[in-house]
Amino acid sequence: MRRDPHSYCDDTQPEIVSLDWQVRVDFETRRLEGAVTLELGAATAAAGPIDLDTRDLEVRRVHVGEVALAWALAAAEPILGARLRVELPAGTQRFTVEYRTTPGASALQWLEPAQTAGGVQPFLFSQCQAIHARSVVPVQDTPRVRVRFTAALDVPVALRGLMAAAFVEREEDDPDSARAIERWHMPQPIPPYLIAFAVGHLRSADVGPRCRVWAEPEVLERAAWEFAGAEAMLEAAEKLFGPYDWERFDILTMPPSFPYGGMENPRLTFLTPTLLAGDRSLVNVVAHELAHSWTGNLVSSASAEHFWLNEGFTVFAERRIVEALAGSEVAIMQAALGRQELDRAVAGFAEHPELTRLHVHLAGVDPDEAFSIVPYEKGYLLLRALEEHVGRARFDGFLREYLGTYRFRSITTDDFTAMVEKLLPGALAAVDSAAWLDGPGVPGNAPVARSARLEAVQRACAAGAAGLDGATTEGWTPVEWGLWLEGAAALDAAACAALDARFGLTAQKNYEIVAAWLRVAIAAGYAPAVERVQSLLGEVGRMKFLRPLYQALARHDVALARRCFERWRSGYHPIAAQVVSGVLAKAAAPAG
Repeated sequence: MRRDPHSYCDDTQPEIVSLDWQVRVDFETRRLEGAVTLELGAATAAAGPIDLDTRDLEVRRVHVGEVALAWALAAAEPILGARLRVELPAGTQRFTVEYRTTPGASALQWLEPAQTAGGVQPFLFSQCQAIHARSVVPVQDTPRVRVRFTAALDVPVALRGLMAAAFVEREEDDPDSARAIERWHMPQPIPPYLIAFAVGHLRSADVGPRCRVWAEPEVLERAAWEFAGAEAMLEAAEKLFGPYDWERFDILTMPPSFPYGGMENPRLTFLTPTLLAGDRSLVNVVAHELAHSWTGNLVSSASAEHFWLNEGFTVFAERRIVEALAGSEVAIMQAALGRQELDRAVAGFAEHPELTRLHVHLAGVDPDEAFSIVPYEKGYLLLRALEEHVGRARFDGFLREYLGTYRFRSITTDDFTAMVEKLLPGALAAVDSAAWLDGPGVPGNAPVARSARLEAVQRACAAGAAGLDGATTEGWTPVEWGLWLEGAAALDAAACAALDARFGLTAQKNYEIVAAWLRVAIAAGYAPAVERVQSLLGEVGRMKFLRPLYQALARHDVALARRCFERWRSGYHPIAAQVVSGVLAKAAAPAG
């Protein structure tokens, strides 16, 4: 019996509780090669089969000490990969799998020197969410199983190996050796999708007692300045949600091909360089990844079917942090923009409304293909509806109790509703939680964002492109530009040309602004936007930008979109390349 449709892990079998991982990073062959020793959590010694998740792994040997164990690697299945079944003799507490990855491992991106900021050394990074840990290590790749680990990364001596874990030591015993060993330890139990590492030419700068920024040397100064407020964010979050349980909140600024805005790997958050706007206007993403330290990492969803528990809570927590540091007006505008993006996402799922539920059923569905803003923003709105019904003080009390009760545990939507019913009796019925959790779209009782600054932008939207001038937009943040571009009436090419002449939007360096602008301007057939998007798609690998821009370009000229993808796909992470392939396949499919 399986509780997670994306894992071969059988509920009747023992669970893995810790990993001891030793792996050599080989840039020439684009492989990881080594072994992992897996420790079982059963109180009694295991006997019988245990199933592990793998994807494109070459298993060489499975053993306990010098005793070989019987094992079988099944044929690969779409989405899931291949089941590795190991027969465990009575008395087994731990066993070792020797293996190597393949060059196309879906969690890994191997970058040539030319794809890095420095242009001299290669770079490697992992991205294991949602179900890609199985492509780098044989494991029970489901968030309902939490593991501790130790790791030794064997890396080229000229490079640094980093992990989302506690640093132990770097060994360079032989001064003439071309290799070094980086040792790490993760003392807290985490879901496997949070296993993360990177290898490259990296340097660091401290920005607080518990916060350090890592980046390539050419990027480090900009990154350290942009993320200098990390410690203040951490202190604000602790006041809201309780003590920080991960000791450090370090940040690694990734290469441009990183597929997400951020990844909340505990102790070492990965962040896209598209946040380096030079004015700290996009650091709400830092607040989001920090919030995951409580909502997602500390309390995790038990499978991708309950992903909203990670992201809805985290958007809620992010906006509370932003409110504490920047004021309620800023948080409210971010919520308003989130609602606009949610409505667009729901419209995009018109053929699959079941994927706009919070509690989704994903048997046979790749979680990367189902990924959208829906669990983030719809989940946030459900929590806001509950907060509005019971009042902030009572809801804050519930949130503290929720985090304390499920600390270092993985839970389901039923666990959430049971706790709400216990601590806030009647609240679920009052907000019609069934419509939120199991119904498609956005319920009519969703909270509505209201503020003076938001109303000013809404008036500008109503006035249209002709009424937009420098006095109106003075001091606008990327959020306000995003609200206007999302909310204004459809533009034609002439209106786009006038706006571009007035505000220089096509040449804008802030990726949030230029991506929102290009999506609108391409739809209008504005030629300079069509030209600009072809180069921008080669500058970034962040799916937040790739997906809508390829959609817009494909609607304009699907052949041009395909040519852009063929030109740039080698620079995208495998997850992003898969998503863009799906976008273009859908665009080329005949209507109906």
